[in-house]
Amino acid sequence: MIVVMKVGSPEAEVARLTEEFASWGLSPETIVGKHKVVIGLVGDTVDMDPLQVQEFSPWIEQVLRVEKPFKRASREFRHGEPSEVLVQTPNGVVPFGAHHPIVVVAGPCSVENEAMIVETAQRVKAAGAAFLRGGAFKPRTSPYAFQGHGESALGLLAKAREVSGLGIITELMDAADLDAIAEVADIIQIGARNMHNFSLLKRVGAQDKPILLKRGMSATIEEWLMAAEYILAAGNPNVILCERGIRTFDNQYARNTLDLAAIPVLRSLTHLPIMIDPSHGTGKAEYVPSMAMAAIAAGTDSLMIEVHPNPAKALSDGPQSLTPDRFDQLMTELAIVAQPLGRWSLQPTAAIA
Repeated sequence: MIVVMKVGSPEAEVARLTEEFASWGLSPETIVGKHKVVIGLVGDTVDMDPLQVQEFSPWIEQVLRVEKPFKRASREFRHGEPSEVLVQTPNGVVPFGAHHPIVVVAGPCSVENEAMIVETAQRVKAAGAAFLRGGAFKPRTSPYAFQGHGESALGLLAKAREVSGLGIITELMDAADLDAIAEVADIIQIGARNMHNFSLLKRVGAQDKPILLKRGMSATIEEWLMAAEYILAAGNPNVILCERGIRTFDNQYARNTLDLAAIPVLRSLTHLPIMIDPSHGTGKAEYVPSMAMAAIAAGTDSLMIEVHPNPAKALSDGPQSLTPDRFDQLMTELAIVAQPLGRWSLQPTAAIA
């Protein structure tokens, strides 16, 4: 249930109502929008009459029920307004959201060594990326495949962050590694294989670092949003949804099926920011540029692109990784699509020699 306050409602009245709703055993959350304040009520509201609640204060404009099973993630919960996730990086605050420019995240699948990750960070930063992605802990289908360098790779990510000024996104697989990852990462990624790891979702929801939640390989959109609900319900409002391709009957020509239709569907269902990962979504570097441009045209808020200095020698996901030179070219192509939409403000710096 949401309580929509009238324009100009006094802060004291909003605070009074919040305290009153809390005394009813509900969990009220105050959401300050551009024009109005909304109080979201989570809890047992089945027997509550919206008309009676509305009469509780002359400053209440409307009381509505949230019909979706995902309450906090629902667009209704914010009275139709998209939310934004503000991420602190060495170069300042980077906003993710529908009213902001496209945020580009780039980097290798795995952190392999210091020279490689620092070089990649400098190159993608020069091209206009705001975040460096790189796996320290890697979930792999085969137990014999490269699993990442673990905690030592976090130190290399920290070095790349220091040198480049980029924000860091890296994946959390085990709750035991949360504190170590949170010291380095500006955004903590929950990968596709852990989307249904509810205990892990609760743990990251109980801390305040922003969370990038990737869609499970066979997850419906509702299951994905319910996973986000676990994080939101635990107290962390800073969730970004990432579509990275789903498993369908046809994987002969592409690694996964990139579900770009998820963008407008999500826009109608949730207020959360949206990211598209065309690298995992296609599995082939030659398909990444067209899908990245299509994602911008469809309305994504962010892109995650895999970039490696030498994809042929990458320890993981080389076939889907762009070279730094191809990434430079891609950023120019993306600007052509995004600028007319008012979603581009990236200014590439001089190329790193």
